[in-house]
Amino acid sequence: MKVFFLLFIVLPVTELMLLIKVGSTIGIMPTLGLILLTAVIGATLLRKQGLQTLLRANQRLQAGEIPADEMFQGFMLALGGAFLLTPGFVTDTLGFALLIPSARAYFGRQLMQGVTKNGASGIYTSFGTSNHADSMKGGFYDPRYTNSASSDGDIIDGEYEEIKDSASIERYPPQKK
Repeated sequence: MKVFFLLFIVLPVTELMLLIKVGSTIGIMPTLGLILLTAVIGATLLRKQGLQTLLRANQRLQAGEIPADEMFQGFMLALGGAFLLTPGFVTDTLGFALLIPSARAYFGRQLMQGVTKNGASGIYTSFGTSNHADSMKGGFYDPRYTNSASSDGDIIDGEYEEIKDSASIERYPPQKK
């Protein structure tokens, strides 16, 4: 609830106050020019980094891996792009910060720590926050698919039908008599 209050009340009021202060200091036209310039620079950087992230995700998919980190990076880039397209200096600062890879990693770690403190401790990403990293490499951990009581290896649950003669193989799926 605090996040929505900050996002919809405090942030726009802060942006408006800052825009009025900057506009009264340097003038209306230079202020509008700065807003447009940050939007153009941000869109250019966002397109470049977004394409790089998409290519990395495609490489991971080609290698048979889950591109969890790339999906998170893409989300953070989209959020940064939304901040850059929103007029204002505070959102532009947040948007540019999300375009810096080390800042994205920092925000990602903070987000994962917040998520694990709120009870979702089974989430596993490349940030290494899972307690169950061996049960599923990448993606999300689901306790239904592990058996902590057994250390013998994988357990596969399923149904089978024993076929005694080769003629019944040709009739698959089984036909009712």
